[in-house]
Amino acid sequence: MIKAAGVAEVRDADFGTEVLRADLPVLVEFTADWCPPCRQMGPVLSALASEQDGRLKVVQLDVDTNPETTNAYKVLSMPTFMVFRGGEPVKAMVGARPRRRLLEELADVL
Repeated sequence: MIKAAGVAEVRDADFGTEVLRADLPVLVEFTADWCPPCRQMGPVLSALASEQDGRLKVVQLDVDTNPETTNAYKVLSMPTFMVFRGGEPVKAMVGARPRRRLLEELADVL
């Protein structure tokens, strides 16, 4: 997986701890190496992670190596972004988007 700088990688094994039991809202990017739009999102997620530090946790999950979580949330397209708060998914977005649009879409969950 092409990891975005400053963005943690989560796996099936630690999804509960890192995402579902997190104190902050968590933006999860469901991503894959073979997905060009996912690669485009790397710099956007890195910027978001540093700008929203303390307000929003940003993580990536590789769908190819983490089928359990991917299937549990019925993720079919890459990239899929899901925001989790209090252990529940509260928002889902599919497809690459510019930073400004992503921030606008996250405004109601931050």
